[in-house]
Amino acid sequence: MQRLRIKHLTEYLFPTQVTLNQHRLLLRPREGHDVRIESSKLEITPAYNIQWQRDVFDNSLAIVNFLERSNKLTIASEVMIQHYDQAPYDFMVEHYAVRYPFAYVLDEQVDLAAFQQPIFFKDQYIVNSWLQLLGLNGMETFGLLMKLNQTISQQFRYQIREEAGVQSPSQTLSQRSGSCRDYATLLIEACRCLGLASRFVSGYLHAPATEAGNATTHAWVEVYLPGTGWKGFDPTSGEVTGNRHIAVAVARNPEAIPPVSGSFVGLGLIAPMMVVDVQVNLLA
Repeated sequence: MQRLRIKHLTEYLFPTQVTLNQHRLLLRPREGHDVRIESSKLEITPAYNIQWQRDVFDNSLAIVNFLERSNKLTIASEVMIQHYDQAPYDFMVEHYAVRYPFAYVLDEQVDLAAFQQPIFFKDQYIVNSWLQLLGLNGMETFGLLMKLNQTISQQFRYQIREEAGVQSPSQTLSQRSGSCRDYATLLIEACRCLGLASRFVSGYLHAPATEAGNATTHAWVEVYLPGTGWKGFDPTSGEVTGNRHIAVAVARNPEAIPPVSGSFVGLGLIAPMMVVDVQVNLLA
């Protein structure tokens, strides 16, 4: 087990006072057998009301309504967790799913169907053409997923993108580059083209860069493997997820779970200045 402290600051500076509309926050890690939250602190200005709820994917969602106008919005989260997942390769796949292709059992097909449907329908031909070049048929399922994961990590150029949303898979394939969320989107669409249920994960990564701060959130993919459940693959690093990865939210659509989302009403043509600072520290 290891203890981690996660600090996440989001700040917007507006040129004049604005009216802040409702905001949705996905900042609290998903708890389970591998992650336990010791403490959690959330500081927000200006004055607000907050309501916590679980969304359709059981993510912990905060709905924030603001009570006054302001020229500054600050959202500061600090969470202490215990992380127990230290053996990412200690799992078993059901015998019928060891080799690809396979079919999910009937009891699971209805629940998994939504996670097998592509989001970028117009890109299916391009993604399938790319998959055919990799020669995946007849491989062991886990080996296939690792090949996809590592191909994206090793053959594509990582770049930080500050624009909202994700690139389409065809953009990532043509440019051979993208951010972590673009890599994850491509891996999800590739898995769905192969009939494998997959979902997008937003969260935090413990690494030297996040120890120092001035980092951002991270994104990766979970694929449903019979016998082990939702298994994480990080196409940015090419690794299977373990105790360096802390999931906050999962979704079928990669664009559905930004950490902070909302809008404002105000005058002026100058866009607000945004500051994001994520720091993940290993504690003794």
